[in-house]
Order: sequence, then structure tokens, then C-alpha cells
Amino acid sequence: MDTSLLVLGIVIFLALAFDFINGFHDTANAIATSVSTRALTPRRAIIMAAIMNFLGAIMFTGVAKTIGGSVANPAKLTNGIDIVIATLIAAIIWNLLTWWFGIPSSSSHALIGALAGAVYVGAGADKLNWSGFIEIVEGLLFSPLIAFVVGYIVMMILKYIFAHRSPHTVNKGFRTMQVITAALQSFTHGTNDAQKAMGIITFALVSAGYQDHLDVPMWVKISAATAMALGTSIGGWKIIKTMGTKIFKIDPINGFAADLSGASVIFTATMLHLPVSTTHAITSAILGVGSAKRFSAVRWSLAGRIVITWVITIPIAALLAGLIFKILF
Repeated sequence: MDTSLLVLGIVIFLALAFDFINGFHDTANAIATSVSTRALTPRRAIIMAAIMNFLGAIMFTGVAKTIGGSVANPAKLTNGIDIVIATLIAAIIWNLLTWWFGIPSSSSHALIGALAGAVYVGAGADKLNWSGFIEIVEGLLFSPLIAFVVGYIVMMILKYIFAHRSPHTVNKGFRTMQVITAALQSFTHGTNDAQKAMGIITFALVSAGYQDHLDVPMWVKISAATAMALGTSIGGWKIIKTMGTKIFKIDPINGFAADLSGASVIFTATMLHLPVSTTHAITSAILGVGSAKRFSAVRWSLAGRIVITWVITIPIAALLAGLIFKILF
């Protein structure tokens, strides 16, 4: 077998493994609130999330093109395949570590940071597209702030509308509505997160000379969508517990507001071809909703730990990818 084809096969396997891990690592983001409020049983929530993730993943490719060409130009890298291998190994290691400890960190941050670090070490600073990298990082950093504000506003509006209604009646109605918003959240997760593995595979195909454009082949779409859906079907119970119960006590109306807010931010980013962190979006939306409910209800110490993880993920993933590149190549 041609060595270059074998190496490309390794890249594709690692990319799909990353997508699979992303599925069970970030599934919690989409279904944590609906499970914690018992709007959905865990089994039904996961099955629904897997289906909606798959549908979202195969319908969009804009984010994949951003990932495939904004951090670096794969056509100008002589060792692009090596860079992608180091990127994926570093991102997978970080995802598994944070999943094991139940920390809702960002797979997106891990992948973008690792890719930047691998390009910097493997090809040099001049091969890193700083403007594209900074634009992606800005989207990753600003989207949580936007999600927080949107979550706060949506919850304040709902509080005003239902101020004189019985809490029991209100929550009974919103428990049903949560099924819809959880499905929407899962769909938007697929439209954005699955694109990242597609982008990395396309990056590798261009770098290896198997194609000269950043259009995502259909087999890549289906493979990435399937890997994420399979990962989603496993679930991430540790992160579900953190997201659904430890930040603040979530009622169905709160879960509805958080899911709607997070999904709207993610889908807007998808339409703008910007990769954002679904973890950050939904966590920030939950924090915004909790603040609107009662500021003291939010466990800000836990929120602080989550924010620290957000901040350190990109530099740690970059350093890890650079180190792995040095060791392997």
C-alpha cells in the first residue's frame, strides 16, 4: 500500500475518533437541561440527540471550510499530514482528560489551539494565518458572552410574561416545550461541531494533494456525521451532572430558555461560517438564565472553574500539539 495513503488513513481514523469523542463529550450540552428537569428520559434524550446531531452535520459545510483553510493554507504545507496527526492526538487527549473529570471544556478550543500549535512548531510562524486564527478565537471568546446576555434577556422576558401564573402550571407546559428546544440544540450542535472534523479531514486531503479545494466530499460528511451520532449515543453522564444540576437548580422554564438561547447563538454562528464552542454557548446560556432567575442561585465557584478551563484550553492544546509533533516527527 502507498505510504501516503496509509498515513492519510490514519488521519481520517483520528479525525473520526475525535468526532466520536466530541459526540459523547458534548452530548451533555444539548440534553443536560431536559434530562435534569425530566422532560426527557436519558435514553430518549440520547437517541433524539444522536438523530438530530446527524441531520445537522450533513446539512452544512461552511464551518468545515473555515476550519480547513483559515488557520493555515494546507496547500502550502509540505508536512500538513504530520501537523494534522499531532493536532488530532493533542485534541483527543485533552477531550478525554476533561471528560474523565466531568469538566465541560470546549472540543472546539482544543482543536483550534492544537492546530495552531502544530502549525507553529511544524511549519513555522509564517505559515500560521494569524488573522484567520484570531478571527476564529474572537468568535470562540465572544460567543459565550453573547449567549449569557441572550439567556438573561430570554429568561427575564419569560419571567415577565408568566409572573402571575402558577409555577406548577408553567413548568408543566415548558417541560413539553423542552423536548423541542433540546432537539433544536442537538441539531445546531451537529451543524457546528461535526464540521470541525470534516474541516480537518479536508485540510489533510488538500495537504496530501488528493484534492485542490476546500469543498467537503460527501463521504467525509457522512463519515463525520455518523461518528458524531455514534458518540452521542453513548452519552456523557459526568458532564450532564455538572451542566444539569451543579450550576443551579434548573426548572423546565429555565431549561427551555437556556436551550433556546444556546441554540440560537450556535446556529447564527453556523450561518456566519464561524466555529464556536457548543459547550461555551449552552453553559453561558445556563449562567445567564440562572442570573435572571436569581443571581445568588448560581454556583459561581463552579462557574469560575469552568471559565478557567475555557481560558487554558487553547494554550494547553497548542503546547501539547507542538510537543507531540516534536516527539513524533
